[in-house]
Amino acid sequence: MPDLKYLILTVVVLALVFDYINGFHDTANAIATSVSTRAIKPNHAIMMAAVLNFLGAMYSTGVAKTIGADIVVSASHIDERIIIAAISGAIIWNVLTWYVALPSSSSHALVGGIIGAMLVSTGAGGLNFIGIGKIILSLIVSPIVAIASGCIVMNILFMIFGNSSPSIINGRFKKMQILSAAMMAFSHGSNDAQKSMGIITLALLSGGFISEFEVPFVVKIMAATAMAVGTAMGGWRIIKTIGGKIFKLEPISGFAADLNSSIVIFSATLLHLPVSTTHVVSGSIMGVGTAKRFKAVRWGVAQQMLMAWVLTIPCTAVMGAVTYWFVQRIF
Repeated sequence: MPDLKYLILTVVVLALVFDYINGFHDTANAIATSVSTRAIKPNHAIMMAAVLNFLGAMYSTGVAKTIGADIVVSASHIDERIIIAAISGAIIWNVLTWYVALPSSSSHALVGGIIGAMLVSTGAGGLNFIGIGKIILSLIVSPIVAIASGCIVMNILFMIFGNSSPSIINGRFKKMQILSAAMMAFSHGSNDAQKSMGIITLALLSGGFISEFEVPFVVKIMAATAMAVGTAMGGWRIIKTIGGKIFKLEPISGFAADLNSSIVIFSATLLHLPVSTTHVVSGSIMGVGTAKRFKAVRWGVAQQMLMAWVLTIPCTAVMGAVTYWFVQRIF
């Protein structure tokens, strides 16, 4: 039987790998709109997103506590093998969806992986279904809110600037998109990086290395750095999907989508709720496109993305369960 410290180290490494993959998988969330409208050069956008993802990740630990404390009944119901299996299942799903250029939720993947690994190890009794329900509800409601509020934001901008020259408006909003992309990157880091922080802290708590669920500062630094480095690597496959295949963005609509996404995501962070930044950004773009013209949105692409969203939790639950079978034999 491997030493407990070895298992904890494995959890930490896998959680940071998950954060890294999450960074390049979700880079599109922060910069797809500004890159697609050519408001900022791709390399500059990626570096800006990397820095602001890091700063956002250092902002708070409320979401980390929700992920680490609300999915299982208590730390005594989970061990490092379960966590290793859960993260591994989520990583596999993220890589597969990135490879086929399909935006999916890292949050859904992680939650699904934990549920699957828990069910085949300790059974349903170890799961906190009230907490899971709250998390899943936030993941479902957030993109719906993003669609509605994105439509509202775009209509307000139409009311204010509707009579202005399109060339002048686009020129102004190209500059403003840099600000909205920066806001989006910061809010992304404030929510997404905390999920790995929560997993690492849960492993430290279950292993007896800490006495209460408080994210150590060194864990915050490691998770924020892994997210930033992953972001710096870019995620061009998914950038193309989000930036151009849902709706043909202009600078004003790109600004509206980023502004709306950053508000929705950061509001969730303040409420300590994990959301899928991919879902929120995609929902914002759909809402902005609907405000212009319902048929302007490529609903066929949106339908494919919706299918991935629906399948993520059950698929990663199966992956988490299968991975746990292998983990038991390795460790």
